[in-house]
Amino acid sequence: MTDRELINDILIHNSQKAFEELVNRYQSQVIKICLGFVHSTADAEDLTQEVFIEVFQSLNSFRGEAKLSTWLYRIAVNKSLNFVRKQKRDKIFRSIDSFFSTKGEYSEPLDIIDKGGASADGNIDRRENKAMLKKAINSLPDNQRIAFILSKYQDLSYQEISEVMSVTISSVESLLFRAKANLQKHLLKEIGK
Repeated sequence: MTDRELINDILIHNSQKAFEELVNRYQSQVIKICLGFVHSTADAEDLTQEVFIEVFQSLNSFRGEAKLSTWLYRIAVNKSLNFVRKQKRDKIFRSIDSFFSTKGEYSEPLDIIDKGGASADGNIDRRENKAMLKKAINSLPDNQRIAFILSKYQDLSYQEISEVMSVTISSVESLLFRAKANLQKHLLKEIGK
């Protein structure tokens, strides 16, 4: 069944089975996109659920000018960006609250204890490298970060990225070039510390 047939079946016949097929078809890609932004499987799964709720509620507004997958990816990117922005705001407010707190109860969780024995140093290094890369990716401007995540985590073509982001292919190339340059600069600076 094509995407168009699924959409028609959902809209005309209110078919739950067709919607389940749509979810099964795109769920793993949507989770990957969300994971590229939030880095937590639980958060990515929650966002994916929100994406499909929005898809269900607004499927009648899908005009078919782009592929269904492009529309879904755009919703996933927007939901993820909104989540990240909210997390940043919440973190700032928690920091402000902890600064003015007289009890000093606020502290960031530390997850560096490894019971693996001899390989603990290697695990810590891997975690530090992963954290450094996440920090570098999160430091990118939104458009560069979106293009980078769609390219590297989702393996979308430049054409598909341009459709998701509503920019030209040359803009995608430029965004990816600048993202890689900025990541390299950020990582070299972090390593030099």
